[in-house]
Amino acid sequence: MKKLPLIAALAAVTTLASVAAHAEGRLDQIKSSGTISLGYRDASLPFSYLDDTQKPIGYSMDICHGIVKAVEKSVGKPVKVNLVPVTSSTRIPLVANGTVDLVCGSATNNMERQKQVSFAPTTFVTANRYVAKKSSNINTLADLKGKTVISTAGTSNIKWTTEANAEHKLGMNIIPAKDHAEAFLTVESGRATAFFMDDVLLAGLVATSRNPGEWMIGKEAYTVEPYAVIEPKDDPAFKKVVDDAVVAMIKDGTVAKLYDKWFMNPIPPKNVNLNLPMSASLKKVLANPTDSGDPAVYK
Repeated sequence: MKKLPLIAALAAVTTLASVAAHAEGRLDQIKSSGTISLGYRDASLPFSYLDDTQKPIGYSMDICHGIVKAVEKSVGKPVKVNLVPVTSSTRIPLVANGTVDLVCGSATNNMERQKQVSFAPTTFVTANRYVAKKSSNINTLADLKGKTVISTAGTSNIKWTTEANAEHKLGMNIIPAKDHAEAFLTVESGRATAFFMDDVLLAGLVATSRNPGEWMIGKEAYTVEPYAVIEPKDDPAFKKVVDDAVVAMIKDGTVAKLYDKWFMNPIPPKNVNLNLPMSASLKKVLANPTDSGDPAVYK
């Protein structure tokens, strides 16, 4: 029998190892390593952001810590939580390649993303809008014709903005930002007229800005954005543990209490109160939990 060249042999071994790791599943990996990796955002207030000690906190982080307890029960042992910073552009690839087990933040669940990853049941519903300074006199999408606007790279918002720009022949100059904080600063400094993003994130940025009174958030909602924890695709055992944990937290009132904590009370580090009552869309979802990526389900 002919011997395989060394490179071909190594490639075969690597492929087999990759297939074996994939077949093992996240629960087995977490049990054997004693570690679960949670992806977090550093500036998605109040879902996942850094406090004044650089610790990731927020509504989504609290939900993820609840999931960890269920994972520990499933694997029969305590597990160490490894916190991994992610961005809008890196979060899905890091789950897909196995670096991160769950992403805890402000991720929209949609059909396109479900081709690469899965999502836990929805725990927030928001909409795509823009923020601009009141002095810019922007009242409609048409008012942004020929203007420079910005959105965060890797988000569904920048995709929508690009498509709307072409469809309506607006001639906007669209800048991709690395994160929400950079995008907001770009408008604040006058280098862009408006920032397209989920309205709840815009509300958080405005509330914690130097002069909240100078800002306005557009009245028209352009899309529906259901938020959920990102999970690996094609791992039914892990998905069941995660989804069951989220549904249990919804049913026993934990999610409602967390909502009150993060959206109706002062939150660190500046003790700002977003004072954002639960929407009818979210109440509907919590009454009948779903992991659907179809926006029609949330209307």
